[in-house]
Order: sequence, then structure tokens, then C-alpha cells
Amino acid sequence: MDSYKIGVIPGDGIGQEVTAHAKAVLSAAGGRFGVSFEFRDGMAGGTAYDAAGDPFPPETEKLCAESDAILFGAVGGPKWDDLPREKRPEAAILGLRKKFNLFANLRPAVMFDPLLEASTLKAEAVRGLDLLVVREGVGGIYFGAPRMTEQVSPDEERALDTMVYTSSEIRRIVRVGFEMASVRRKKLLSVDKANVLESSRLWRKVAQEVAGEFPDVETSHMYVDAAAMELIRDPLQFDVIVTGNMFGDILSDAASMLTGSIGMLASANLNEADFGVFEPVHGTAPDIAGQDKANPIAAVMSAAMLCRYALKRADMAEAIEAAVSEALGAGLRTPDIHTPGTSLVGCAEMGGRLTELVGG
Repeated sequence: MDSYKIGVIPGDGIGQEVTAHAKAVLSAAGGRFGVSFEFRDGMAGGTAYDAAGDPFPPETEKLCAESDAILFGAVGGPKWDDLPREKRPEAAILGLRKKFNLFANLRPAVMFDPLLEASTLKAEAVRGLDLLVVREGVGGIYFGAPRMTEQVSPDEERALDTMVYTSSEIRRIVRVGFEMASVRRKKLLSVDKANVLESSRLWRKVAQEVAGEFPDVETSHMYVDAAAMELIRDPLQFDVIVTGNMFGDILSDAASMLTGSIGMLASANLNEADFGVFEPVHGTAPDIAGQDKANPIAAVMSAAMLCRYALKRADMAEAIEAAVSEALGAGLRTPDIHTPGTSLVGCAEMGGRLTELVGG
């Protein structure tokens, strides 16, 4: 029997609720397919700061290093907004990405047919949607230096962030995008802002070079503002979108709403050894935390990505994805995706049903 150590880091807010169901679903999949899991819980984010004065404590870092993969919830909330940057909850996920070189952030957006009415776009615009945003995760403006806020006069402050990429950083993430496209529909869009930014001009130059290695993939380039417009106008034209850290953050959140709710969007953060952190894209939603209103599907689909990419168990991933499809087909809906004529359920009921379906 295969056995894996999985670090479980629920984080803050609804991260606590949805991660519990992702863990249960993963355990059910293991029971069905003869895989054993050892789950080890760790703290990160605001709850870790409250308990240990550090959003990413050394004990959590050690737990991650000793694990085969990480299930992550969400971090942050207004309670911690006034902390210094290095103490804010978000430093936990940024620290994880940097510490373990999780440069490849995969964010799929898939439309399940039962949710066509939940999308704010017309059904014909999103029916069959299946796109993947490949976002660079450890560079760009989120990690660039220098960054500072300084007082330049008694009544004036100046803030500075640096958007920086090297050709090797661009090459490795663009290559991941091409590798993903080559086993999908063989279409790749590279998104930049090359008409304005020096870093984007380098991005496009390197992307064009890497394209030569994948002659069977149809390659195109688009400025980020045009890509945002096209994502809403005609989302079905896209297969794989590869882009930098900030642009990918924004575009993938926009793509999530095409599917009906950001509560549907899973993600994987991978390094070159396929070690990864798997997390829903949604935030901590403090306004509904603890009220059984959260949608656990994004966290559960993140567990499916853990099976597919970290464990190389496509069979387990497909079983989890099929369970989600079956639950939605049966009309179960959490508040964020509820439409007339469907059954409104809470986080616990949806998570419990998914666990039952995965277990067979």
C-alpha cells in the first residue's frame, strides 16, 4: 500500500471549515484506492500569529519540509490588517512559495454544466469552459526589491514596489505552460504588458524563444488589459494562459467568476520536483466564517490536484472530480452557487456528501 505524509494547514476564517472537508475527501479516496495517508496539522496565517507571534512559524516550516504535499486553506482577515508586512497572515503563503520555490501556480477554471445558471455570463458563453491559468509564483512585483514607503516631505509619502524578472525565471514558467498546453488542446496564450513595461518586453522575448521548442502548440501573445476584456467577451477561446505573478492573480480571479463562484476555483503551487501546496483560490471570507455557508468544492478540487500532480494518481483525482460533478448534478448548492430550483445546503452537508461519493 502506498503511503503519504500530508501537511494540513487550515489557516484562518473559512479555511478552517473547507480544509477539513478536503482532508476527509482525500482520506475517502485513499480508502477506495488503497492509499494510506498520515495527516499532520500545522498553523499559519493570523491564527499562527495570535498563537506564536509568527504567521509562518518554524514548526510549520518543518512540518512542510517533512511532508509529501500540503493541503492549505486560506489566510488573512481585517483583524490583522494593521500588522507590519512581515507579520501579516499573507506572509505565510508567500513564505511557503519562496521557501519551497513553488514557482508554478496552476489555476484551472472549469464550468460544470449544472452550474451554467450560476455564472453571470450567458450559458452559451461559458458552456464547456475549461481553461488553465499558469501563473508565475515566486517573482515579479510581489517579491521584487527594493520595496518601501518613505516620507519625502512633512505632508507627502512615497511608496515603491519593484517588478523584476530574469530570463531564467520567465523561461521555466513559460515552459510549464507549454508542457500543460501540449497535453490539452495545444493552444497557449502568453500575457504581458510589453507595450509599457521592460519586464514584459523581456517576458515576450523569452516566451517567443520557448515557443520554438513546442512547434505543435499554437502560440499567441496579448497585453493584460486586452486579455481581461477577451476573458469576459469570449472565454471559450482560451486553453492555457501563462503570465506573471500579479497579472495571473488578477486574471485567474476573473476566470473564477465565469464558473459561477470563486468558491469553485482550486489551485496548485508546484516546484520542479512536483512538491506542492494545494489551496482554494478564495480568501478567508470572515463575513461567513463559522456559519456553515462556505463552499468546500474549491478545497476539495485542490485535493484532486494534489492527487494528480503530487501523488501522480490520476485515478484518485478523477474520482474526486466525478463526485463533485455528481453532487452538483443532484442539485446540491452552497449559498454562493444557489439558484432557484436547486437544494440549498451548508458547507458540512456538501462536504459530507462529497466524502460519501468519493468513498464509493
